[in-house]
Amino acid sequence: MTVIYRYLDCGDLHMGFARVRCEECGHEYLLAFSCKRRQFCPSCHQKRVIEYGEWLLAEVLKDVPHRQWVFSIPKRLRIYFLYDRKLLAKLSICAWKVMNAYLKSVVSDDTAVPGASIAVQTYGDFLNFNPHLHAITTDGCFLDDGSFKTAPGFILEDLEEIFQYEVLKMLKKEGKINDAVIENMLSWRHSGFHVYIGDRITPSDKTGLGNLARYIIRACFSQERMVYVPAEDSADGVAKVVYTSKDRKSRKVFNALDWLARLVTHIPGRYEQTVRYYGFYSNKSRGMRKKTGTDDTIPAVMPNDLSSKESRQNWARLIQKIYEVDPLVCPKCQGKMKIISFIEELDVIEKILRHLDLWDVRNHDPPPQKVPDYILELVCDETDSMIPELEHWY
Repeated sequence: MTVIYRYLDCGDLHMGFARVRCEECGHEYLLAFSCKRRQFCPSCHQKRVIEYGEWLLAEVLKDVPHRQWVFSIPKRLRIYFLYDRKLLAKLSICAWKVMNAYLKSVVSDDTAVPGASIAVQTYGDFLNFNPHLHAITTDGCFLDDGSFKTAPGFILEDLEEIFQYEVLKMLKKEGKINDAVIENMLSWRHSGFHVYIGDRITPSDKTGLGNLARYIIRACFSQERMVYVPAEDSADGVAKVVYTSKDRKSRKVFNALDWLARLVTHIPGRYEQTVRYYGFYSNKSRGMRKKTGTDDTIPAVMPNDLSSKESRQNWARLIQKIYEVDPLVCPKCQGKMKIISFIEELDVIEKILRHLDLWDVRNHDPPPQKVPDYILELVCDETDSMIPELEHWY
């Protein structure tokens, strides 16, 4: 609930703001505070996505080939992760064990160490709960002599069997399943476990690697694929949300509250990590290399003359990249603007907003929109219950 309430206050001048003034012409405007919430707020999460992508390229990934790995599990096991989110971290470890064992075996060197950044995603195409992993993994291993040895082709069948073994063993250890469940699942013709490995991304393909880095922590839903139908436009007088699939071939209609209920299941806990680093890219390995001054032995993916600190994107540059505007460029004289104060005291906030005739302005009214006719027809033709169908776990 904290995330939702913070989102409702995101961008609301009544909750505080920064004063930004042009140093040359004196033009000034107010910048409302953001909620900085993950997954739920489209604006704040998009800033985080871009910041993470640039940080990963500049600080973690090295100038070597990479691939995307995707790990998914059968529906029967997903319910355990829905009610015990700590299992998501253990699922990430299972995937790392598979990648680490395979890449070390094909390189055949005792000092070989691969590197991986693994992100947890919990959502399917229509926000159904579908825990799976996206990993950016080195296409080979780093060696003690400072070299990097690439990996040959992959044998997916063996990898899926190893991943299945690791996950079932982990869930049994956690007390979620027993030997009878494992024996039953091993008898299935199709296990439901899947490992996907993408094409090799070369060190020179900085755009592709950057897009992948942003993709693995993308938001759980797309505003462009969502249409809100107000209660007055709905046949039964209940507000609806119509959501289109990623391939644009199908749509589903939800009660607005049912849609919201689905959405909140994908909000991470307050201290929950959604991205973890392993092997050569682990926090410990990177920290040890920086301490000994050897972290730059292998060139970064995005080489530049800026220091690592300078390469981090501040909030102004992030907004510029998202919205293609620079909030610190004066719209009147194109001069440089800077923050001159932060206003957080309620009485001062009210005094300033009343002086500017902004106190009675409602900040969260949605922009007026006309619901397309084909959406209205879809809502009116919907005769079944709007409550999303439960998945068959067994």
